[in-house]
Amino acid sequence: MNITIKRSKALPAIAAAVLLPLSLAACSSTDSVDTSAPSQSSAPASSAPASSAPASPSADASGAASMTFGEGCSAVPESGKGSFDGMSQDPVATAASNNPALSTLVTAVKAAELVDTLNNAKDITVFAPANSAFEAMDQDTLKKALGDPSGLLTKVLTMHVVGEKLTPENLAGEHETLNKDQKITVEGSGEDFTVNGDAKVVCGNVQTANATVYIIDGVLLPKS
Repeated sequence: MNITIKRSKALPAIAAAVLLPLSLAACSSTDSVDTSAPSQSSAPASSAPASSAPASPSADASGAASMTFGEGCSAVPESGKGSFDGMSQDPVATAASNNPALSTLVTAVKAAELVDTLNNAKDITVFAPANSAFEAMDQDTLKKALGDPSGLLTKVLTMHVVGEKLTPENLAGEHETLNKDQKITVEGSGEDFTVNGDAKVVCGNVQTANATVYIIDGVLLPKS
């Protein structure tokens, strides 16, 4: 606020400095006043709004949310560490832990001791099952996976991670995952995608500090 006040007080001086040469020029040529005066006199007025500091942070804060898509995005908090903007500041495992819509996934990631692996990875894509995805899957399979954190659970979770950042434009196709034995296939375009034919992307293109996240409504399981 202090910066704005100082600049506004300086406008009369700037205007005087600009208009004085124009006034002298007017004495010798009326044509030069008609063509140059409007563009010169408008410069100080346009410079004041352009220097407004609050505009940039506001645009940055809404940038992460503006890139996301999908009806499931409504489940993401509007503010705080678990919001789109908040998640963009943290590595992916930490970001997910702040989002209540991904609490079951975070529990599984911690059990498999993959927090550091995901947080330290560079430029990855994570297909993150929402809580409802775990609720919908066969509960015996879920219990079996949770009971074998270094085996089956790790195999399941790592096949949800692709070792490169995928934008919506290059999301469709077959991708290798951190589970070297399992690839995933994404079909669709625009804002409509499915993974392995069943899991639908319900909130896409969520940004974290080191990953792009696509929240899905199903849990991807290894092919036998």
